[in-house]
Amino acid sequence: MNIAAYCRVSTDKEDQLNSLEAQKRFFVEYAQRTGGTLVRLYADEGISGTKIKNRREFLRLMQDAETGIFDMVVVKDISRFARNTVDLLQSIRRLKALGIETLFLTANMTSMGNSEFVLTIFGALAQEESANTSKRVKFGKRLNAEKGRVPNLVYGYDKIIGDYFNLAINEAEAEVIRQIYRWYAEEGYGTAKISNMLNGRRLRTKRNCTWSQNAVCRILTNELYTGRIINGKQEVTDFLTSTRTDKDKTEWLITDRPDLRIIQPAQFQRVQQTMKSRGRAFRVDRKRQSNQYLFSTLIRCSECGWSFRRTVRTYKNTYVRWVCSGHNGRGADSCPNSVTVDEDELIAVLETYFAHILNARKNIIHSITCEFNRLYRTKSDNAKYERELRRKLAKLQNTRRKYIDLYTDDFISLEELNGKIGGMRDEAERLERDLKVAELNRDRGKHLTHIIQKTFDTIESITDIRQMTNTQLKQLIEKIEVDKDGNVDIYLRLLADLGLDKTVLFHDNRT
Repeated sequence: MNIAAYCRVSTDKEDQLNSLEAQKRFFVEYAQRTGGTLVRLYADEGISGTKIKNRREFLRLMQDAETGIFDMVVVKDISRFARNTVDLLQSIRRLKALGIETLFLTANMTSMGNSEFVLTIFGALAQEESANTSKRVKFGKRLNAEKGRVPNLVYGYDKIIGDYFNLAINEAEAEVIRQIYRWYAEEGYGTAKISNMLNGRRLRTKRNCTWSQNAVCRILTNELYTGRIINGKQEVTDFLTSTRTDKDKTEWLITDRPDLRIIQPAQFQRVQQTMKSRGRAFRVDRKRQSNQYLFSTLIRCSECGWSFRRTVRTYKNTYVRWVCSGHNGRGADSCPNSVTVDEDELIAVLETYFAHILNARKNIIHSITCEFNRLYRTKSDNAKYERELRRKLAKLQNTRRKYIDLYTDDFISLEELNGKIGGMRDEAERLERDLKVAELNRDRGKHLTHIIQKTFDTIESITDIRQMTNTQLKQLIEKIEVDKDGNVDIYLRLLADLGLDKTVLFHDNRT
């Protein structure tokens, strides 16, 4: 008789892999002992038995069954074949329909010789065992989370010998992390460019792989680098499908570990804000992040919102010009702005702009101060606004916790819980944003004069705009808008930072 054997282990740990090798030897000896011919041995390594779709060897076995290359499938135990009762019965029925017997050696049961009821009972026991294992794993993870343990490998840290769950800062990798944050927040590089620079330096990730854009993003968004361990953001709600659901922030398990701090919290928050603003700029304003040239992503089309891109033409002399990406790339139907901005002329406009600002310094400082106080006097001078935001946020969080408690005590279902708190989550995030803005504006109001003066000092120190980098220019200029008639509007970064970004301090129509 032609025999196919199937074996599986659920983890790729060394002891489990040794067990897998023992299972393979067992089936070879079994075939020799029974006089059968072992046609093929199918083995899945490190794969859970609750889902068939992830078990490549098992799927291959079921496909080969259609070809008739074996007459019997031998499995050591039902739990190795499947830990999902439905999958177990469906697979056995499919094999039976093909005339293939399934033999479970431990229980001495066959799919054709025993009733389906008996197989169902054993399958249900295997599934229940898997459910209990899932509960034990979840309990262990929660226990580790409450203690602030970090079981996974993280770039910037090394595992402490003899203590798998704790970390120690790797100073060489920590310096790379600090450089990544500087490149992104201070020098204006994007994540793709940063990954290329890291690979150019022949640096490798923790798992000895080349750097990718996603790997850099993970570095920039991992709060562990601020010395804050956050566990329990998600939980498995169905062990059979491994379905995960996001948990409410109030349920996260947070442990402060200053000894693991590589990045200061303030710098981390600046990076998060920068990432959000860049993402929003690309989705809404069609603005990409680039710092390759002096005016990269600074010049905007007031007609379609797309950035201007740099073009170089050589005819006797070399001409560097900027054109609307929307018009140039998508055609006049997409954008009517056919204006070509000469780079030399634009630099001259900027020089005039900076000279205008310095000459009108006193009037501009007075105007900015008055406008800021007009817009934010109720928010920065009156603490009532902040107190009201805090009160609303606390009330909302208390209500959400009550519904979570009702769900925990089985008074409401998960679907009802999501229905109750779904909108509350968005409202809480809005209140938190408003509160941060209010606090930020209050602090800015205290140091308003210093902030303005610092900008003027920077402008005054400029000797040659051509020698500036794109990052340096972006620290002064928020954007340069050009309309289809060639009018140029320049917006100061200082005004955008103070929430006055709609104010134009300079207008030029010579381009």
